[in-house]
Amino acid sequence: MFDRANVWPHAKLLGAQAVDFDEATQTITMRFAAPPEFITPRGSVQGGLVAGFLDEAMGWAYTRATGGTHSPLMLDLNISLLKPVPEGPLLAKGRVVRAGRRVLFLEAELMLEDGTVLARSTSTAIPTENPGASAR
Repeated sequence: MFDRANVWPHAKLLGAQAVDFDEATQTITMRFAAPPEFITPRGSVQGGLVAGFLDEAMGWAYTRATGGTHSPLMLDLNISLLKPVPEGPLLAKGRVVRAGRRVLFLEAELMLEDGTVLARSTSTAIPTENPGASAR
């Protein structure tokens, strides 16, 4: 289940790889690879793709927190771009802030491997059951 992030086509495009999940804090650490194709003429990753990295980390934090039975349906996604996001390896930490029956609050940070934070995001989402989850 934890490695499923590597099989979805959109996750492959983002170079997504799950690294660790902290059950106590419901925080996932993911690695991403920003290829040269993501870079704008200004020399940094295009903002919508940065949002994709953050969205993926938040989504997997909640999915992992439910043992794979549920995933978030994002209602909104807010990002703050703090520094230019370069080509190459990146880390993201996604966290479940609060999970209710009807609404979820999620957050994430995208950073360089040395811990320099490049972007932050928050999201409000609806918990949805994963198809086939009850068959596991």
